[in-house]
Amino acid sequence: MTVFLVCVLNQNDTFPPLTSVTETAPFNLLFLPQSVVRDQISHCTVKLRQTTGLMEYCLEVIKENDPSGFLQISDALIRRVHMTESQWGKGTLTPRMTSDFDLTLDSGPLLQTIHQLDFVQMKVPAAPILQLEECCTQNNSATLSWKQPPLSTIVVEGYILELDDGNGGPFREVYVGTETICTVDGLHFNSTYKSRVKAFNSSGVGQYSKTLIMQTSETGLPPCDIQSIGTVAWFTFDPVSAHPDIVFSNDNLTVSCNSYDDRVVLGNTAFSRGVHYWEMTIDRYDNHPDPAFGISRGDVLKDVMLGKDDKAWAMYVDNNRSWFMHNNSHTNRTDGGITKGSTIGMLLDFTRRILIFLINDEQQGPVAFEGLEGAYYPAISLNRNVQVTLHTGLPIPDFYTPGEADPTSSVC
Repeated sequence: MTVFLVCVLNQNDTFPPLTSVTETAPFNLLFLPQSVVRDQISHCTVKLRQTTGLMEYCLEVIKENDPSGFLQISDALIRRVHMTESQWGKGTLTPRMTSDFDLTLDSGPLLQTIHQLDFVQMKVPAAPILQLEECCTQNNSATLSWKQPPLSTIVVEGYILELDDGNGGPFREVYVGTETICTVDGLHFNSTYKSRVKAFNSSGVGQYSKTLIMQTSETGLPPCDIQSIGTVAWFTFDPVSAHPDIVFSNDNLTVSCNSYDDRVVLGNTAFSRGVHYWEMTIDRYDNHPDPAFGISRGDVLKDVMLGKDDKAWAMYVDNNRSWFMHNNSHTNRTDGGITKGSTIGMLLDFTRRILIFLINDEQQGPVAFEGLEGAYYPAISLNRNVQVTLHTGLPIPDFYTPGEADPTSSVC
C-alpha cells in the first residue's frame, strides 16, 4: 500500500531531511506549497463575490414594476445564472489535490531490529553462600559476609539479612541493601543467634542461604558451666552520644570535661544479659568534685549529674564518702572516698538483676540497686576537675558468686 502525505508549506518553510523521517517510518510525501492553496482561495473568493452580485441584481429585477422591461432581460438573466452555476460545478469548488492518502510503510528495518534483540528470561536470584571464614562475633556484635554462587549469572539487586532473637524466636530483617557484608550491633551477650540471607531482583526474592549459628561474647568456659554466665566484654566510651563538653583521648578509653558543670558520657555497648564487670581509674582529681559512676538508659540526660533523672542508677562520691542516687533520690551514705589513682568498679548481674559498686577492690556499701531489667549502658558524669580511664574485659571479682542463669536465656 502506498500513501502520499500532502503537506502545506510556506515559501520560507523548511522540512526536515527525508532520511531522518524514513529511519523511523518510511513513507512517500507530496508537498503542496501554500501559494497554490492561496490562489485557489482567491479564485473562489472572486467567484463568490460575482455570484453574490448576480443574486443581488436578480432581486432588483424581480422588483421591477414594468413587465415589458422584465421580459426583455429575463432570458439573458436566466442564461447567466445557469452559466454561473455550471462554472461552480466545473472546477471552482474542486480541490487541487485529492484527500486520499497513499502511504507505504517499510517494515524491514523494524524487523531487523527485532531480530537483533537479545531476550533474557528473568529469574529470581540463587541462594547466597555465607563466607564462613569472614563471619565472626565480638562482644555483642555479629559480622556476616556472603556472596552469590560462582556460576550464577542472574542479576541481583539487593540482599535481605535476617536474625532471630537469640532465644529461638522468629527471624526478623536486620539489613536490606546491596552490600555483601554486614555487622549487627546491640545483640544480647551470651546468646546464640541464627542468621540467614536471601537475594532479590525485579522478578522476586530467591531462596534463603544455609542458616548460620553464631554465639555472642566469648566466655572461655564450658557452655554449661554456671560460671559461663559471667561474660567478658570489651567496650569504650561513646563520642557520638556524649555531651559536647566531654573530651576523649586514649582511643576513647580516657575522658575529661571542659565544663565546671557535670556532663554525662556513656559506653558504646549496652548490656541486657549475663554478669559484667568493669572499672574506672581516677587519673586527675582536683578540688574535691563529685563524679558519678553507674549505668543508664540510652536517653539519659547528658547535662546533669548521673542519677538526677529516672534514666540512670549511679553512685556519686567525693574524697570522704559516697551516695547512691536514682531519680534524684539519695540513699545509703557510706564512708570512704576517692583520690587520684583510686579505682571504681561496677558489677552488673542480670541473673540477680542487681548493681554493686566497688572502690579499690572493696565493695562500697550494700547492693546499690535491685530489680534491673532491660538494656543498660555503662555511664559516668564528671566535670573539668576529673579525668578517668576505662578498663574493660575484666573477669568477675573472686569474692562474688553469680546467681543461677535464667533458663530462658541460657546457651546450654
